[in-house]
Amino acid sequence: MPVKDGDIVYWLNNSLYLNITNRCSNKCYFCFRHFWDGIAGFRLKLNSEPSAKQIIRELENHVSRKMWNDIVFCGFGEPTVRLDCIIEVAKWIRKYYPFLKVKLNTNGHAYLLNPGRNVIGELREAGIDAVSISLNGHDKETYSSVCRPEFEDAYESVIKFIQGAKEAFKEVEVTAVNIPEIDVSRIQDLAQRLNVKFRIRDFIQCIY
Repeated sequence: MPVKDGDIVYWLNNSLYLNITNRCSNKCYFCFRHFWDGIAGFRLKLNSEPSAKQIIRELENHVSRKMWNDIVFCGFGEPTVRLDCIIEVAKWIRKYYPFLKVKLNTNGHAYLLNPGRNVIGELREAGIDAVSISLNGHDKETYSSVCRPEFEDAYESVIKFIQGAKEAFKEVEVTAVNIPEIDVSRIQDLAQRLNVKFRIRDFIQCIY
C-alpha cells in the first residue's frame, strides 16, 4: 500500500503553515525532521513537491476555517529552495486575503540558493510582510559544525540576508535553538547590532 503523501497545509495555534518542500541546504543535527514524519498530528514528509496551484487549492480549503493571525512558509525544508513558488503563492494570498500577514521562516541561504536574483526585492514585491531567520551558530565554525550547510560561505550569507531583510520587511527576527554548542548571548548581541528582533527556540529532544 502506498504511503499517504504529506500535508501541504497545516496549523499550530492561530498560524496556518505551508509545507512546500522537504529539501534543505542545512543538515542540522538537532532537526526533528530527521527523526519524525511530522508534528501535531500532521504528516510533513512529502512524496513529491506540490505545485503552486496545488498549494493554493489546499489554502482555499483551509484559509476560511478560522481567523488566522498569519500564513507562514515553513515546513520540513527550506522554502527559498522554491523561490518562484513562494512568489506565486504569496501574490495570490495578497490578492485575495490582503488582511493576513504573510511570513517566511528561512535558514537565510536564499542568496546562495538563487544566485543572481534580487531575492529580497522579489519577496517584498510578492507580499511577504515578515521574515524569521534561523542562525544556529555564534560564529562560522560553530554554525558549520551544528548546521552542516552545503555551502562553504553559508554563515556569511545568512548575515548578509539578515541585513538585506532588515531594510525590506516590516518585521524581521533572528532565532537560535538553545543547545550547548551555541552561545546564545552572542547571537542576541549580533541581532541587537543589526537592529532586528531576537528569539530563542527551545530544543526539542528527539532521542527516546
